[in-house]
Amino acid sequence: MVHVGLLARLEAKPGKEAEVANLLTSALALANAEPATSVWFALKVGPTTFGIFDAFADDTGRQAHLAGQIAAALMAKAPELLSQPPVIEKVDILAAKM
Repeated sequence: MVHVGLLARLEAKPGKEAEVANLLTSALALANAEPATSVWFALKVGPTTFGIFDAFADDTGRQAHLAGQIAAALMAKAPELLSQPPVIEKVDILAAKM
């Protein structure tokens, strides 16, 4: 069961939308390699707006993810690809169907 998660919102710079999409889709392999990441979704919300939702059994898994390769890659590319820093919110999961 998942109890905690992360919801990240990313706003691409004009002309960088495809690169943001590619960064997110390529991160799937990294997410699959994280044993504590139970759920991971890369999202496109609008023409320039993207997101990530992931969920974990506990805060230890969430913290491991935040210290992992996906977060590092995102932060390294953020100045080049994003019009503003990512907005990353910690969330509590109230109910889930997986």
